[in-house]
Amino acid sequence: MRPPGRLGVPSASPALLLLLPLLVLLLGAPRGVGAGTGVGAPAELRVRVRLPDGQVTEESLQADSDADSIGLELRKPDGTLVSFTADFKKDVKIFRALILGELEKGQSQFQALCFVTRLHHNEIIPSEAMAKLRQKNPRAVRQAEEVRGLEQLHMDIAVNFSQGGLLSPHLRNVCAEAADAIYTRQEDVRFWLEHGVDSSVFEALPKPPEQAVLPRCGQAGDRGQPCTCRYNLSLAWYPCMLKYCHSRDRPAPYKCGIRSCQKSYSFDFYVPQRQLCLWDEDP
Repeated sequence: MRPPGRLGVPSASPALLLLLPLLVLLLGAPRGVGAGTGVGAPAELRVRVRLPDGQVTEESLQADSDADSIGLELRKPDGTLVSFTADFKKDVKIFRALILGELEKGQSQFQALCFVTRLHHNEIIPSEAMAKLRQKNPRAVRQAEEVRGLEQLHMDIAVNFSQGGLLSPHLRNVCAEAADAIYTRQEDVRFWLEHGVDSSVFEALPKPPEQAVLPRCGQAGDRGQPCTCRYNLSLAWYPCMLKYCHSRDRPAPYKCGIRSCQKSYSFDFYVPQRQLCLWDEDP
């Protein structure tokens, strides 16, 4: 977030103020306005967004300033449901993917994965600001202003679903379908342990014998063989930063909109058999 008064903040003339972004912050608006919800309920905003492959889908954004959390959900063209939860109180972000199975390959109706990592508060706008987002043209298709670099993550620790509420109260609801497939990283675990999270939340994943390298699932011949699976997902559009404007009528910069970002993630993680990672065909 750009601090008030920093050089480079745009100066807004009266004419420019009439051309503020279609997606704006209505400062002081009651939480939940426009979402059809009652007092104290999370605010929701639905926007049309363009995916990296050019296709358009609808994205749902929810914000709960009481719980200090944000949720995002979208459905990919192949039917996969992707969700993202940011828990500012616990410094936790949760990615979930519900992947439609291919019954002809012996897969179940769907497969669920959850990836849990540390949340840095400058990654996305605060929940209070998200709850005030409104759009003037709901039919407009949004495309991210900034494409952030691919983040590759090696998920080497499992999260114990029965104890997951100790890490974040959102985890048991978000990851209910993925109870046996919740992954995190050693470096994030160290941070959470230092901040009082109980060690019973985390479990070590099996490791290959010494000197051995676990193959990528795309290279494993036997479907019953353990391997390293890779799953890629993208947040096509999300408010990543607040914008500030100057006005002759105001002595200090004020919030006047958001900057939108797109970010992709690549997760590597252990699976006990290749059958659980049939989408990973690449060598």
